Amino acid sequence: MSDRAGKTYYITGGLSGLGLATARLLFSQGANVVLVDRNDSLAPEVLEQHFSNDKRAMFINVDVTDTKSVQESFEKTLTAYGTVNGVVNCAGLGSATVTYGKKGPHNMGIFDFVVKVNLYGTFHCAAFGAEAMVKSGVKDGIVVNVSSVAGFEGQKGQVAYSASKGAVNGMTLPMARDLSRYGIRVMTVAPGIMETPLMMAAGDKVREGLLRNVVAPKRFGSSDEFALLVAHFIDNGYLNGEVVRLDAGLRFPNM
Repeated sequence: MSDRAGKTYYITGGLSGLGLATARLLFSQGANVVLVDRNDSLAPEVLEQHFSNDKRAMFINVDVTDTKSVQESFEKTLTAYGTVNGVVNCAGLGSATVTYGKKGPHNMGIFDFVVKVNLYGTFHCAAFGAEAMVKSGVKDGIVVNVSSVAGFEGQKGQVAYSASKGAVNGMTLPMARDLSRYGIRVMTVAPGIMETPLMMAAGDKVREGLLRNVVAPKRFGSSDEFALLVAHFIDNGYLNGEVVRLDAGLRFPNM
């Protein structure tokens, strides 16, 4: 593990699930963490329970679909800590709508919103995050984007979600090439079925059906395992421009 003291990581979706687990791990290793989310009401509890209200952890309410909101959040981060060393893009949402069904074509507003959050939001934070890294003189920065196995083999009703996550996969290598001149690496994680609050809220029948397609170990992945992979990306300087599946061999069939 590298020395993280004085380093700052900007983590979207930071108040729960994968983002919170990543923030907790990096914080425990000495880093400053910026929890980026939309849930103001949850922030005080999270900062107290998981970070003991330490000044090395802060919350910023950010709309990742709005460039001004994202840009201002990085300005606040630089004011607070003086540096941005990495961006971890965990913010995202799903949908369950078919291309065409009994109610007609896919709701275009839903499609647009999913793509705006998952794709545009990821790109906004990566681009303005890269600017913040350059401004703070960082020569070994990293952007970690979060895709999904649905970006490779999406299920019925996942057309908007799969499109957005497939696009995140597709951004990985060109973004790494774009940012190489600044010493910034880009990696993407494509998680399988993870033990997040959203997944745990699914019914038993749905969860059991998904688990049947996992090779081994036959269980849901943990947020802590995701966080460990992100930390490895940060520490292993030869990893760049790649999408890594974190799925225990899961491949979604036509369900």
